[in-house]
Amino acid sequence: MGGYMEVFKKKIISHLRHRDYRPVQPAVFAKSLGIKPDELDDFKKAFAQLRSEGLVIIGSKNLVSFPPAAGTVYGTFRGTTKGFGFVTPTESNNHGDLFIPAGKTADAMTGDSVVAEVLKKSQRDGQGRCSGKIIEIVRRANDRFVGTVTQKGDFYYLLPDGKFTEPVELDDVGAKGAQPGDKAVVEVITYPTEQNYARGVIIELLGKGGTYKAETEAVIRRFSLPGAFDEKCIKAASEASKNFNPSHIKNRLDLTGKTIITIDPQDAKDFDDAISIDRNPDDTFTLGIHIADVSYFVRQDSPLDIEAKERGNSVYLPGLVIPMLPEVLSNGVCSLQPGQKRLAKSAFITYDKSANIVKTTFAESIICSSARLTYTEADNILKGKKTEKSAEAVSLLKDMDFLARLIESRRRTAGMLHLDLPETELVFDKAGRVVDAHPADTSWPHTIIEMFMVEANEAVGSLLNGLNIPFIRRIHPDPDSLSLQSLAKTIKMFGVSVPKNPDIYDLQDVINKVRDKPAAYAVNVYVLRSLARAEYSPLNIGHFALASRHYTHFTSPIRRYADLLIHRLLEIYIRDKTINEQNVLSNAELVETGNHLSFTDRRAEEAEDDLKTVLILQFMQNRLGETLDTVISGLTNFGIFVQCTKFGVEGLIPLEQLGTDRFVYDHQAQCVYGTRNGRMFHIGMPLKVKIVSVNLAARQLNVLPIAGQVEKQETKKEKFKKHKDKDKKRKFGKKGHKDRNKKGRR
Repeated sequence: MGGYMEVFKKKIISHLRHRDYRPVQPAVFAKSLGIKPDELDDFKKAFAQLRSEGLVIIGSKNLVSFPPAAGTVYGTFRGTTKGFGFVTPTESNNHGDLFIPAGKTADAMTGDSVVAEVLKKSQRDGQGRCSGKIIEIVRRANDRFVGTVTQKGDFYYLLPDGKFTEPVELDDVGAKGAQPGDKAVVEVITYPTEQNYARGVIIELLGKGGTYKAETEAVIRRFSLPGAFDEKCIKAASEASKNFNPSHIKNRLDLTGKTIITIDPQDAKDFDDAISIDRNPDDTFTLGIHIADVSYFVRQDSPLDIEAKERGNSVYLPGLVIPMLPEVLSNGVCSLQPGQKRLAKSAFITYDKSANIVKTTFAESIICSSARLTYTEADNILKGKKTEKSAEAVSLLKDMDFLARLIESRRRTAGMLHLDLPETELVFDKAGRVVDAHPADTSWPHTIIEMFMVEANEAVGSLLNGLNIPFIRRIHPDPDSLSLQSLAKTIKMFGVSVPKNPDIYDLQDVINKVRDKPAAYAVNVYVLRSLARAEYSPLNIGHFALASRHYTHFTSPIRRYADLLIHRLLEIYIRDKTINEQNVLSNAELVETGNHLSFTDRRAEEAEDDLKTVLILQFMQNRLGETLDTVISGLTNFGIFVQCTKFGVEGLIPLEQLGTDRFVYDHQAQCVYGTRNGRMFHIGMPLKVKIVSVNLAARQLNVLPIAGQVEKQETKKEKFKKHKDKDKKRKFGKKGHKDRNKKGRR
């Protein structure tokens, strides 16, 4: 139950840190967290442990709260270009981030592990935020930074990429022949002080800033993404490929004569899943999900396995893939290419007419894909367009369509949440420059494959859970009740009705109500922000968004190491019909592995988003003054954020640049309004803006609203004047009526 205690500790801390939390008694506190009767003992133990650690107190009037902020905080520092910064506590407790004013950051740089002394509570941002000063730098996070070389007078600097790092003064720029505008990697030789910037030397030039190659290399270095495979891995992968002979492999279910197809993006090369369907005499369906058997080629603790674990996953950057496995495997013998005999692990799920699961079986198989379809091809076929694919492949696709609709209906009824957050697909020219963008393909065949993959992952998760062994799960914690209440308040600002304490069905109902409306993107983003991030962990807490009790990752072993771990367990089960404890990783090992895989998963996503943002901002740098259609996606006391849905990038309008009026952010009403003219901006409001400037290093797009499109809200002064005018009209209206009668009599 130790794992559950950690879950409850996180929930307690998260609940206390929420800005809407007001101290309550322990019983009310437990109720507000949704603690069930059978969970109460573990909750009490977790609460008691937090109290013994001094992280939670029961104060006067028996109310639960954090202890007063005092003493020191150990955490990670992130600085800003304005001189101040924040320390994020290592143990996310005490009161959130500690604000460090300018002049009290010592010589800390972003990412450093520091000790800070809590000084007092400030009223920054209208909140009781704790402030302090850094008293010790425990460990430097970086001695290398990636950015753009700039010149100011006779001095050269590196302007690091990202939002929270100050410039680094450069020594001996001429030694590398660097020029302003070059992308470079710099090693710090002296750290900053209150009077001076950090100093460093260029150790690598990446090319001219703005070119696809240089910007991509910069992102790879900045996020410490893996490079080329070493000779051991290349040799092992090459030997595994050369020695593969499917005719020599025995004791596998032979499905080579069965109609099986893959559906993937146009540019995909690593086909790791294929589908078959059987219509049974008893009116049931048997769905076959056949997943590339990577575990056959990548054995535990081999050089390939060690490298794959370190990488964690493949990274998909715009125009570039950094694979988890050498391409001779990922795009070769592991890939379920059409017309090629390939090894697979197959999950067979039998459904009744309502897509309820009747039974599930698993097998190690050998398959031969009958056809490779792109999502566009599959969509065209389902729409009745002509195709050169075989009649068997077309028939299978239609069965897939039918079954997927039933599964989706069942899963939605069970509470599956489907966010509507369209992705942007960039259009490049031959030189690698972005020349346009359009929404990524989201046609129905994407949902077909998504439903089948979710079903397979859940089937394997349920199997392993039933064996009572620890394994890597894909978990998604239930949202904190205060987060949901806060979300409900925000959503009501969009004019959408929602209960005070929404559940997952209410959230899906909200998403459905705003679909195809201007506020849709903003609403979906706010729903997403109210949820925790999915992660890898052995904790058995289910997956909230998928409404799944036991969920794992099984369907993408070519590109995710978590799936490879699951394949190894499934291999043992298929062979022995059980799994002994000596064949599984300990709970502690799984926690460590899960943390690492969650980190590499986040790193890949952040790197992809960062490079995509850079490329789009470069595109916009050449279009200053042009207009964009946006939707207001966020409001703060310093500005308005707008989202351009076409390009998937966010812009900022500083409050002081909204006009001559004094504009104020009203958190309760979720709007920004002019104190004199009543002009109002609110979340979800469509707004046409023009591009003013681009700060590429800070990843910031600055825009201004086009005049004449802002809603107006009556001020008190205007309301009073309007009321007086009505009174005047009422009085003079009677006189006018008499005059008209007189005139009429004439």
